[in-house]
Amino acid sequence: MIASAHRATSGTRAVPAPGNPHLTRPDGSPLRVLVVDDEPSIAELLAATLRYEGWDVSTAGTASAATTAVREDAPDLLVLDVMLPDSDGVSLLGRLRAAGHDLPVLFLTAKDAVEDRIAGLTAGGDDYVTKPFSLEEVVARLRGLLRRAGASPIRPESAVVVGDLVLDEESHEVTRGGAEIRLTATEFELLRYLMRNARKVLSKAQILDHVWSYDFGGRANIVELYVSYLRRKVDKGREPMIHTLRGVGYVLKPAARSDAAGTGTAGTS
Repeated sequence: MIASAHRATSGTRAVPAPGNPHLTRPDGSPLRVLVVDDEPSIAELLAATLRYEGWDVSTAGTASAATTAVREDAPDLLVLDVMLPDSDGVSLLGRLRAAGHDLPVLFLTAKDAVEDRIAGLTAGGDDYVTKPFSLEEVVARLRGLLRRAGASPIRPESAVVVGDLVLDEESHEVTRGGAEIRLTATEFELLRYLMRNARKVLSKAQILDHVWSYDFGGRANIVELYVSYLRRKVDKGREPMIHTLRGVGYVLKPAARSDAAGTGTAGTS
């Protein structure tokens, strides 16, 4: 039995499974998950699996320890066993919901009767998996809970963010202020280069080399043309983010009103 909650740690950051980018908090820190199960082997197996997803995992073996962990660590997801030594998970969740904790909850338990499932979902649970379980299914269900949460501010690890402009390198989706911006492949590559180098002045030669490659046979004014295309889509009706420094190059920086949102990159270049 685990008497108290503890932060699962490891010597190195695990690499997420290929093609399955993990998620982060808006500040770029790992997603926090609390696993509550009084069987150490199960708790640590789940912790190791979720750590592989790049998430920050805590474990607790009692309802009391779980309550403290939720209050102090503010996890983003909760994996909760129904059978605990000092309380049952359904009652624990009821108390957490009454206290205003609205994080997504996945029940994980050996109790598979229909009435048990109904009790868990009625208490505020969002999903229910029975033991024995597939680790892949648990991860998939947790990701599903995040998607269904809808209003969650958590962004994909593949997102590049400059002010209110967000570019997802996995899905190739671009939004500004939450509104979708449709780009061609070349426009997307140009915008990605500008965003990856936000607040840096980039010359036409640098942009040509990066976006069109060294052997591009066109003229330098192709850069001017595509920058104008981007401006029409990114800056139209909004405070400008793409600026021209005559005789020097171009720079992308947050609009003054969105500068408080900061500049960040959740992925790697």
